[in-house]
Amino acid sequence: MSRLTQNVLEVMKAMARVPGFDRVLDKVTLVSAVPGKVICEMKVEDAHTNRLGTLHGGMTATLVDNISTIALLCTERGAPGVSVDMNITYMSPAKIGEDIVITAHVLKQGKTLAFASVELMNKTTGKLVAQGRHTKHLGNQGLQADFKDTKQ
Repeated sequence: MSRLTQNVLEVMKAMARVPGFDRVLDKVTLVSAVPGKVICEMKVEDAHTNRLGTLHGGMTATLVDNISTIALLCTERGAPGVSVDMNITYMSPAKIGEDIVITAHVLKQGKTLAFASVELMNKTTGKLVAQGRHTKHLGNQGLQADFKDTKQ
């Protein structure tokens, strides 16, 4: 297992232990992590669904937010950023018991903004469940240096 993959697993475990929405990562399995790209899987459970028994839109948004942030952490800069904009297009339902594959790509990372794309696919059928775009503000260089120093 690569050092990057080990680091991502540690970050995901830490995020899952904190109260709040990030604890959803407890149900997400890391498949692979390379610079600027993360692939994860998750089985849709009852707690993830709406009253129709399909993956809740809010859960989808949380996955887009969290997994794209993890992809940003897998870049040389390693800054999680703060959400500026996020949009999600819902294409097809994912039902209880179905496995979804969540793939996040960092599209561009500039001085202050980063852009990521996230796809949620049904693992069995390959059908696109949802597609999200996430823009994050990365702050200024001084703030990133302070953030990196605290991680050591």
